[in-house]
Amino acid sequence: VLRPHRALENWQNVTGLHPMIKETELVQAITIDFETYYSKKFSLSKLTTEEYINDTQFQVIGVGVKVNNNEAQWFSGTHDEIREWLQQFDWKLSCAIAHNAMFDAAILNWHFDIRPPRWVDTLSLARAVDGVHVSNSLKAACERWDVGKKGTEVVDALGKRREDFTPEDLAQYGEYCKNDCELTIRLFAELHREEIAEEEYEAISATIKMFSEPVLELDVDLLKQHLREVVGHKEELMENAKSNAEILQSNPKFAEALEELGVLPPMKTSARTGKETFAFAKSDKGLNDLMGHENPKVQALVTARLGVKSTLEETRTQRLIDIAGRIGVLPVPLKYHAAHTGRWGGSDKVNLQNLPSRGNNVIKRAIIAPKGHTLIDADSSQIEARILAWLSGQDDLVQAFANKEDVYKIMAGSIYDKQPGDITKEERFVGKTTILGCGYGMGADRFKNQLRNFGVDIKLTEAQRIIDTYRQKYDKIKQLWKDGQHCLRTMLQDKECSFGVIADAVFLGKSGFVLPNNVLLEYPDLKQEHGEYTYRARKMSVRIYGGKVVENLCQAVARCIIAWQMAAISTEYKVALTVHDSIICVVKDEEAGKARRYIESCMRDTPDWASGLPLDCESGMGKSYGECG
Repeated sequence: VLRPHRALENWQNVTGLHPMIKETELVQAITIDFETYYSKKFSLSKLTTEEYINDTQFQVIGVGVKVNNNEAQWFSGTHDEIREWLQQFDWKLSCAIAHNAMFDAAILNWHFDIRPPRWVDTLSLARAVDGVHVSNSLKAACERWDVGKKGTEVVDALGKRREDFTPEDLAQYGEYCKNDCELTIRLFAELHREEIAEEEYEAISATIKMFSEPVLELDVDLLKQHLREVVGHKEELMENAKSNAEILQSNPKFAEALEELGVLPPMKTSARTGKETFAFAKSDKGLNDLMGHENPKVQALVTARLGVKSTLEETRTQRLIDIAGRIGVLPVPLKYHAAHTGRWGGSDKVNLQNLPSRGNNVIKRAIIAPKGHTLIDADSSQIEARILAWLSGQDDLVQAFANKEDVYKIMAGSIYDKQPGDITKEERFVGKTTILGCGYGMGADRFKNQLRNFGVDIKLTEAQRIIDTYRQKYDKIKQLWKDGQHCLRTMLQDKECSFGVIADAVFLGKSGFVLPNNVLLEYPDLKQEHGEYTYRARKMSVRIYGGKVVENLCQAVARCIIAWQMAAISTEYKVALTVHDSIICVVKDEEAGKARRYIESCMRDTPDWASGLPLDCESGMGKSYGECG
């Protein structure tokens, strides 16, 4: 959909984006765009952002700057000349704006020692406003919003260092760069008018700074030791597997080997027979997902089956060692609004979102606080289960959460017909798995398999009985799945309908939910065929149904809350990382106790739109990320 361009006139809309900001009031907006040397072998398509910017071949050819609504400026020169030119701008009182700000912010800090107090990233905003199912490059976003056309002069710069440009070519390249600045601020003007919640801007700025202003350090000696052990385990296991070719070549033997390591073999429905079979093909997602399993032995076994040379643990450990050698700290690369539900995602080949949450994880222990500082990891407790109960109006469960009762024992009491005080540890675990796993319509087969993954083996009939007990006890949650299915039908009829207890979460025709942060949870190209609903996600069609709608919404609402809490925390302390429903901060040693209390209070607080939702958190602190768990 093409939308008319409108100039951004009120610059206070840019500089005063969040009322909780306690820094000096920002008085101007600076749009910035760096043009840098690249070639066929040296580019962001070949290297990570961090590798590219810290490589000896890196060179800034020139930079474009636009202050407020003034005409964009271009400057090209030596590194020192560019540094001196940039110093004329009052960065300390500015909000910096860029498209893919992670790149420009890192250059500005790492090469020129400039750190604006706030960043706005139009790439991040475009993901939130336009969705992740479309391209959000500057070219694509500007065409979508009809704010102008991106030039093609960058193609002619391939392989050229600054000294290779003629004065005429360099001037033409400058016009290209200035146009990008103009496009970026025009795009921002349109995206900003969509009025997403103020805390989202603070979350974007904090996300950019996690990468461009890194504070986490790495224990290189521990990482090198871990790498030697991982490689040794991998080689030993792969040799054992290769010596017994049946393990790798026979599906039943390979499945047995996985089960011996405590892993349930991934399954799929055969397109040829229609029956369930092992998902052991190289293209099967279930098998490839095991490449990231928390047990390196599982990674090694799957690596051998797939014929891959390195395990995820091995490549990630080596990458962290290399990063420490180049920059000395750990830039945290995260994509804001990377997933359909708005959650953050890993980026730059350093995915800290999927580090194992259980066990003595070495990589977590190798991520350490700088000298004189402490890490605090605050994790929301059962946030999706709480939101599900609140959203469905399951008031007895909401009240149990509010009273800090053991909801897992309460569930187990219903399952085993016991008083909560008489529940054993094993029975409580079943109750916990039920509360956390059955809220989105899980069937008995999957529930049985989930328990089996944790070493609890029950019959299918018993799994079905537990599922039925949950649905009878929390009938309003079950009704919410039906409401979700009704909403899918309503969307196809191009009508609006409210959902759950959030008054502002409504359907807008065929689009989807407007979330409390005013961002759309979309189901683009929603269709119904053969009794099933599907929508388009990037280049694939995804099945959607009532229970999945509820899951999407609970995760999206949880993510809204985390962003709201992050905005509050970041006004006082440095947010160094966020992983799903947790926020990790770096604080001075002498402030650790005070900071922990403040962070916990923020994580237990709720936005005005979530009145009646009881939130809680658990926190830990230490000198390493691993010690916080």
